Amino acid sequence: MKNEASKKECKVCEKAESRYKCPMCLIPYCSLVCFKKHKEIPCVKPVPASENDTSTSITTVDVDRPCYVNADDEVLQRSQLERIASNTEIIDALKDKELQKLIHKIDSSADAETELDKAMDDEAFRLFTEKILSTLNQSGDQQL
Repeated sequence: MKNEASKKECKVCEKAESRYKCPMCLIPYCSLVCFKKHKEIPCVKPVPASENDTSTSITTVDVDRPCYVNADDEVLQRSQLERIASNTEIIDALKDKELQKLIHKIDSSADAETELDKAMDDEAFRLFTEKILSTLNQSGDQQL
């Protein structure tokens, strides 16, 4: 029996209670439909701390931590996120291990803005961000 405190929300549809976890990345999901939708985006198996390379200190990221933005127009709509997630060029770019490490470093940093500025010096990261912006701008949605 599940304890009320241990119940978690599906991270795919964000509506139902999760009953399962992705075997690769451990993201909670509620159904086969949500699992298939989640698998459209490559996921990465979390690396135990003992297996981490000491030169790249990767820490565990709290996926439930709050995210704050300055203005509502800085938040991408679900349709925009789905467009990004289904773009084959972006999916292929995300298979690059160095790009994954760089994104993780930005996401887990206490000063993500500074890390993002540093990452823009990396050619692969800059091309990756340009692909994302191009995907968003193709639809005529809000300009970033």
